[in-house]
Amino acid sequence: MRSRTIALSIICVLLAVSLLACAGASKQEKGTGIGAATGAGIGAILGQAIGRDTKGTLIGAGAGAIVGALAGNQIGKYMDNQERELRQAMAQQEQASIQRQQEVLRATFNSEVFFDFDSAQLKQGGRRELERVADVLNKYRKTTIRVEGHTDQTGPEQYNQQLSERRAQAVKDALIQMGVIKERIEAVGYGETQPISSSPAQNRRVELFITPIRKG
Repeated sequence: MRSRTIALSIICVLLAVSLLACAGASKQEKGTGIGAATGAGIGAILGQAIGRDTKGTLIGAGAGAIVGALAGNQIGKYMDNQERELRQAMAQQEQASIQRQQEVLRATFNSEVFFDFDSAQLKQGGRRELERVADVLNKYRKTTIRVEGHTDQTGPEQYNQQLSERRAQAVKDALIQMGVIKERIEAVGYGETQPISSSPAQNRRVELFITPIRKG
């Protein structure tokens, strides 16, 4: 009974915050706020049903607040703004680039920016680069992030696969430490299976695919 009361209290608070946030907001902003609050309420209920405790409720509310926050007419401008700020954040890094594929952003980094040779430990310089990107990701939370690790064809295929997975996970862990909500992030390793160049240096890379979460 107590856990249900907590869940209901969380939902009421979220709805109240949404109403306050909507005061003086535009029609589009009101829709976003209401959608986020509704998602948080549903997430809280699911978290309580699954977790049967306050922690599960809060996790559910946090994940629910992400889901369904972007209506179709908001996506283009939202991703335009995020792309611009990501380009600014990555401007100082010569070995990084960002591309737009419809509404999906792909940020590509040479692995040497983040890792030493044959290592999955994030370098301090790479962490600083990632912090600039994380600042933008934290500002634009209505997206998911897929972290992909890639290697060249040097060495055994199985080893390269494992190395790419460990590197992708290292980047994911760092982003979480920098405040990016973990439910938004997926880490995947592709080893040497997806080369983009005849140059091994270009094939050794980490890519972030940033995709908008569509409402409904």
